[in-house]
Amino acid sequence: MADEHQFIEDGLQRSQIDEFFADELGRAGYGGMDVAKTPMGTQIVLKAEKPGMVIGKGGKNIRKVTRELEERFNLDDPQIDVQEVDEPDLNARIVADRLANALERGWYFRKAGHTTIDRIMESGALGAEIVLSGKVTGARSRVEKFNRGYIKHNGEPAQEIVDEGQGVAVMKLGTIGVTVKIIPPGAELPDDFEIHEDVEVEPVEQVAESEGVESLLEEEPEEVPDVGEDEEVEVPDEEPEDVIDEDVVEEVIEETDEEPVETGDAEADDEAVEEELDELDEEVEAEAEELLDEMEEADEDASDDETDADDADEEVEE
Repeated sequence: MADEHQFIEDGLQRSQIDEFFADELGRAGYGGMDVAKTPMGTQIVLKAEKPGMVIGKGGKNIRKVTRELEERFNLDDPQIDVQEVDEPDLNARIVADRLANALERGWYFRKAGHTTIDRIMESGALGAEIVLSGKVTGARSRVEKFNRGYIKHNGEPAQEIVDEGQGVAVMKLGTIGVTVKIIPPGAELPDDFEIHEDVEVEPVEQVAESEGVESLLEEEPEEVPDVGEDEEVEVPDEEPEDVIDEDVVEEVIEETDEEPVETGDAEADDEAVEEELDELDEEVEAEAEELLDEMEEADEDASDDETDADDADEEVEE
């Protein structure tokens, strides 16, 4: 069998054994178990509120439970060790069973929930939560919660520190699920901290390799000369072309190893452009005059044709 399947089989067997103990030892205040497989057999540690009821008279009950484990779950030589729960009000499994029994006996859910959670906090718990889900009062199911103190719901603390137990109350309208979560007293949570008073802390010397921002801020800034209104400021009168040093420009051109681009005379270029524009204007005017002459000739021809037609009509009438 593969390791994954073996893990699933072990978890399923553990859950079935837990349900078996809950049914057989419910009246004794069953509070959970721990199963460990050893070379000598299977070691089972039972936690119960009343160990005497688990063992029975002369060990009769414990032998019966051991025989059932061998036959039903095929355990090799199961060895059961019964331990008494020191504080039943801090065991989530026992508290859940008590609350379920109280609901079955007819206790009002709100009174039972507040009474139970108050007893948990009086026992020294850091926090507790009780959740009742089902038809608590009427035909419609709902969820009721009772909270006290500090409780964890997620992460490793919720798995390792919080003690969780479930119970079921069988009512006439239906079953009611009971879930109890308890943080026991003295639990070390990862977000806990302590404040120590009158503690001398040695100063820490920080040596910076270079000057930091603080040292620069501490230094006085350089003085900037103030220019009054009466004082005159020299403004250069020379044009930018005269200020530029030709020697420096030649050195820069030599360093870049690029030949200067010949731009030519700007004034000559402007004159050439103006001449081209004048020629274009003359050509456009000539074309416009030709079009006007053609249009006038066409109008004269049309008027001559009309007069000829009128003369022809007059002759026909005569």
